[in-house]
Amino acid sequence: MMADLKLLNLCFLSAAPPTIHFSFLESPRGAFDSSICSLRFLIMLHRWLIVISALLSFTISSLVAIESCPAVAMPGIPGIPGLPGRDGRDGQEGLKGQSGAVLQGSVGPQKGEKGEPGVSGFLGKRGESGDPGKQGFPGHYGPPGESGEPGAVGIQQQAAFSVARGTNDHPDQASVIRFTNVITNMNDDYNTETGRFRCRVSGTYYFVYHASLDNKLCVLMKLDQAMVASFCDHRRLRRQVTSGSLAIYVSRDQEVWLETEDYTGMRGKREGYSIFSGFLLHPH
Repeated sequence: MMADLKLLNLCFLSAAPPTIHFSFLESPRGAFDSSICSLRFLIMLHRWLIVISALLSFTISSLVAIESCPAVAMPGIPGIPGLPGRDGRDGQEGLKGQSGAVLQGSVGPQKGEKGEPGVSGFLGKRGESGDPGKQGFPGHYGPPGESGEPGAVGIQQQAAFSVARGTNDHPDQASVIRFTNVITNMNDDYNTETGRFRCRVSGTYYFVYHASLDNKLCVLMKLDQAMVASFCDHRRLRRQVTSGSLAIYVSRDQEVWLETEDYTGMRGKREGYSIFSGFLLHPH
């Protein structure tokens, strides 16, 4: 078979086609080679047809034998056991059983007689103190003692101020009235820069003001932003004097001052001063 394949390859590689030539007019050598290749090709083709027919017959007979003969297989490997099944339902309630036999026990021993008292024990520790008793009656007065040494003289707490307005201009509306000329100012409790009195000693104070005016005037007296009194004069005389006063309790570090409202006709000059005063009546 391998020789036939090689021969077939040589015949196809030659220049002449694989056909049989009968012409005697060609070259003797070329005609002879072509005839030999054609003859050999036919012989090889005949052999291949015989081989292919034999293979087809064998294949068909094998298929028929497979269909006619039953196949015998080996048994397979056992499978994995399945999962356990669910629990069954509860059974019905059973019948009530019979009562058991009742057995009565014998009577136990009777209570014995009381024994003799035992020996006294040791003395215990001292107990806690009891509650105090009621208060007794007062005793007699004793003789007077000797006189002690005289004490130091106490310092009386004082506070007072009196200040005047040192300008002839009217104060601004809704503003603190500043009195800049100091007449009396103990411990500098009145501040001429802010126009306010700051309490240093808690107690009851008396405050009073006298104002010279040439127009309507309303004055408010305030204690830490709270209005404690309002004094208004609506007369239109050329020159007049008005005043107002009150007593009030003031705590330490609280402030007292006078403030204008809508009308500001207050003056301050030699012909008529406007004065604001205050002093401590009773410390407490």
